[in-house]
Amino acid sequence: MDRVRRISTELLTRYPDKFAPDFEQNKKLINELATVRSKVLRNTIAGYITSYLRKNSTRKESEVTSTEVDSSEQQNKDIDEERAA
Repeated sequence: MDRVRRISTELLTRYPDKFAPDFEQNKKLINELATVRSKVLRNTIAGYITSYLRKNSTRKESEVTSTEVDSSEQQNKDIDEERAA
């Protein structure tokens, strides 16, 4: 697992915009960008990259959603303060 994480991190660092949260696309990209002789290793790296990107996109979406909720709560608070005044 250490080797998979190291290779995946290096690929994501070198080519951050090329990978997507799509396993099949990532498999093809790994074949083009790196020399991986084992199909199992290639698939494991592609799976790791795919899951990493999906987790990050989910995390970013939840941050955006929480920011939107916070701003709407602030707007409601401002409206309540205006009504009380």
